[in-house]
Amino acid sequence: MRAIARHFEDAGVLAERQALGLPTHPTECELEILAQTWSEHCKHKEFSAIIQYRDLETGQSLTIDSLFNAFIKAATRRIQLDLRKIGDDWLVKVFSDNAGAVKIDDDRLFIWKVETHNSPSALDPYGGAITGILGNNRDPLGTGIGGARLLFNTNVLCFAPPDFAGELYPGQLHPRKILSGVCRGIEDGGNKSGIPTVNGSIVFDDRFRGKPLVFCGTGAVMPAFYKGRPSWEKEIAPGDLIVMAGGRVGKDGIHGATFSSAEIDEKSPHSAVQIGSPIIQKRLADFLQAACREGLVKCCTDNGAGGLSSSIGELATISGGAFVDLAGIPLKYAGLKPWEIFLSESQERMSLVIEPRYEAELFDLARLHEVELSVIGRFTGDGFLDVRYDDRRIARLSMEFLHHGVPRKSLVAEWKRPELSAPAIPQNPDYGQILLSLLGSPNIRSRESIIRRYDHEVKGLTVIKPLMGRSGIAPQDAAIMRFDHDSFQGIAISNGIIPRYGDIDPYEMSAGSFDEAVRQIISVGGRLPGSSGIRNGFWSVNDNFCVPDSVFDETMNPDGKLKLAKLVQMCQALYDMSVFFGIPMTSGKDSMKNDFRWKSVKISVPPTVLYSMAAKVEDVRKTVTSDFKAVGDLVYQVGETFDETGASEFLRLFGQLGDRVPRVRKETAKQRYLAMSYAIARGLVESCHDLSDGGLAVGLAESAIGSGLGADIALPALPLPLTSVLFAESHSRFVVTVRSGNRDAFERLLGPDAIFLGSVTSGGNLHVRAASKAVLNLPLAALTEAWIAEGSLE
Repeated sequence: MRAIARHFEDAGVLAERQALGLPTHPTECELEILAQTWSEHCKHKEFSAIIQYRDLETGQSLTIDSLFNAFIKAATRRIQLDLRKIGDDWLVKVFSDNAGAVKIDDDRLFIWKVETHNSPSALDPYGGAITGILGNNRDPLGTGIGGARLLFNTNVLCFAPPDFAGELYPGQLHPRKILSGVCRGIEDGGNKSGIPTVNGSIVFDDRFRGKPLVFCGTGAVMPAFYKGRPSWEKEIAPGDLIVMAGGRVGKDGIHGATFSSAEIDEKSPHSAVQIGSPIIQKRLADFLQAACREGLVKCCTDNGAGGLSSSIGELATISGGAFVDLAGIPLKYAGLKPWEIFLSESQERMSLVIEPRYEAELFDLARLHEVELSVIGRFTGDGFLDVRYDDRRIARLSMEFLHHGVPRKSLVAEWKRPELSAPAIPQNPDYGQILLSLLGSPNIRSRESIIRRYDHEVKGLTVIKPLMGRSGIAPQDAAIMRFDHDSFQGIAISNGIIPRYGDIDPYEMSAGSFDEAVRQIISVGGRLPGSSGIRNGFWSVNDNFCVPDSVFDETMNPDGKLKLAKLVQMCQALYDMSVFFGIPMTSGKDSMKNDFRWKSVKISVPPTVLYSMAAKVEDVRKTVTSDFKAVGDLVYQVGETFDETGASEFLRLFGQLGDRVPRVRKETAKQRYLAMSYAIARGLVESCHDLSDGGLAVGLAESAIGSGLGADIALPALPLPLTSVLFAESHSRFVVTVRSGNRDAFERLLGPDAIFLGSVTSGGNLHVRAASKAVLNLPLAALTEAWIAEGSLE
C-alpha cells in the first residue's frame, strides 16, 4: 500500500488526475485493478523475490535474484542455445504467453499448459475443478493469435485420504467430498467438451487437508501460420478494437485472483469460485478456431483470474495502452458495480483483438456459432489503462506503474537437514502380506473407478490409454496420442510427482519427480532430445510448484525460512535435471500459500512440484504398454536397486519415514534411457513398466494383473536387504519383457543394466524366489483383489 500511496502522492500524477477530474486518491476500481494485478497469483512475487539463502550446517550462503530467472528460465535459455548450435531449435515460444509452444514440423505447433485450481476446489470442489479444466483449455486457445485445436486434457490431484476420520474445522470439507466433487468437475469439463482425458495421477497425504492440489493440463495443436502470419505472435496496434467473446458477466469469481493468493480459513468467500459451462465454451472454441483460420483475429487471450482487468491489462502492454467502456458489456443480471464488471471472473470468455475492418464479418461468424460478441473498447498507445462507464471515468492507471510498480520482496531462506533415524524393519516379515497391503494402499491401489468416468477416446486419436492390457485394467506409465488421422506421428504425455520424498530431501524429491516423468515417457517408447536423429524431436515441460506459506513471520509463520529453503532446493534440482537431460520448461505456474488456518491450528501442504511432460513420438505404432504379453517371454529388471527405502510406500505401511531417500544418478540414467529407447524402437521389447511406488514387487504385480499372466522370478543375489530388493523405489528402473529370440540382442544393447529375473507363465501366480527360497507365491486373483478391494475411491 505504501507504493500505491507514493504513486498517487506524486506531483505529476496529482496534476494529471486533477485535470481529468479524478480524485486525488485511487478510485475503488483502481484499487481493485492493482490488487488483482499485484496479487501473488498474477505477479508471482515470491518466485521473483531476491532471496538470501543460507545453509546452517555448511555455512554456504548465496543471493538468488529471482527463482524463476535463476533456475527455470535460465535452464530453458541454456537448452535453447544448445539447440540453436545444432540448427534444430524447436522451442518457439516459452514463458511469454498463456502456454508454451514448440514445433511439431514446419506447419504445426504443439501448445501445452498446466495450471492449478487449489483454493476454489477447497471451497466448491465441483465448481473449482470444472472451472480449472475449462479455464486451462482457454490457455492454449488464447496463445499467440489463438484458436488452437484442443487435443487432450490431463489432471493430477492431491487429497487427504478419503477415509479420514479426524476433526474437521470450520471452513473445511471432508476429503471424500472434495475428491468426489473434483472428479465430477473434471469429468463434466472434459467429457462435455469432447476432449479426451488421457493422463493423470492421484496422491494421498493427510497434509492435503490444508488444501487439495488440483492440477489441470491441456495440450493442443495449432497451425504454424494463419494467412501467412506466424500464429505464435501477438501483434496489437493503437486503434485495434477490443472484443469480448463468450459468456455474460456476473458476480461469480470476483476476487478470485486475490483469494487464490491467500491461505484458506473459515471466512474464505464462496463467491470467489466460478462455475464453468463446457457447452458454451465448446461453441466459443469452435468459433475462435474458425475466426483465426479466416484471419479475422489479430490475437486473443482468455479472461481467467482477474477477468477483463487481467486480459486487457496484459494485452495493452503490447500496444502501449487501452480504453475500455464497461457500459455495453452484456450482464447475466442487473446490479453489478462497474469495478465488479471489470474484475468478474465469469467463465467462457475471451478478449479478442481485431482490426475495425473485420468487425462485421466477425460478428456474422459469431452469430453462425451462437457466440455473443461485444466491442468494449480500443487499444491505444498513450501509456494508460483508461476504464470508463458511459461518460464517467472510473480508472486511469499508468501501464508502467500497473505492471512494474509492485515492490520486489526480499526474503531469507535457511536450510537445516532434518534429524532422521534408520528404519526399524520387522524381523522375518511376511513379504506376501506386505505386497498385498501395498497393492491396496492409497497411493498404489487401482484408480479404475475414477478413470472410467473420463472419456479417453473421443477424437479417436488415443493409442495408449490410462488402462490397457488383456484385462483392461493395466495401469500405463504414459499416454500416447496421434496428432491427427493423417499420420502416425504422435505425442507421449506423462507426469512426475512425489511430495513425500521432500520430508527427507527436497532436492531429491524434485529431481526424482523429474526423473519419474522422463522414465514414464521412455517406458512407452519416447526418446531423449537429440537422440533420434529426427528434426523437431521436441520435449515440452510444465513445472507447477505448490508450497505452503514460505515468508517468515516470527508469530504467524516461524518456519518460513526453512520452507523457503526447501523451495530453493527444489528449483536447483529442476535446473540441474533440465539442463543435464536437455529437456526444457516451456510454461508452468507456482501456487503459494497452500495452507489452512483456524484459530491456533495451521495445516500446510507438503512442498510439492509436478512435472508434466510431453514428447514427440515419430511413430506411435512402435510404442509399448506395461502389461505382460505372452507366456515364455523373458522378464528383466533394467537398472540397479539401492538400499534407499526412505519415504517409501513400504515404510509408510509401518508408520516410518527412514533416512535414505532414492537419489537420481543422472549419468547412468541417461545412458540407460538411450539404450531402452533404442531397444523399443528396434522391436526388442514386448512390455515395459517403470518402477516407482512399491518398487519391483509392485511393478511385477501390476504387469501381471494387467495381462492375466503370471511370472516365475528368481531374484539375483545382491548385497542388499531383501526388503530393499523387493520394495525400494530406486529411480530410473523398469521391469521389461522380451521374447526369448531377442534375448541376446537385448542383453548386448543394455549390458549390465539388463538383470535377468525369469519368465512369464500361464499359471496365474506371481512366484518369486530368493536364494532358492520362495518369498512370494501369490495367485493373480489375490493380487487383483487386493488392488481393487476397496471398490470406488469415492
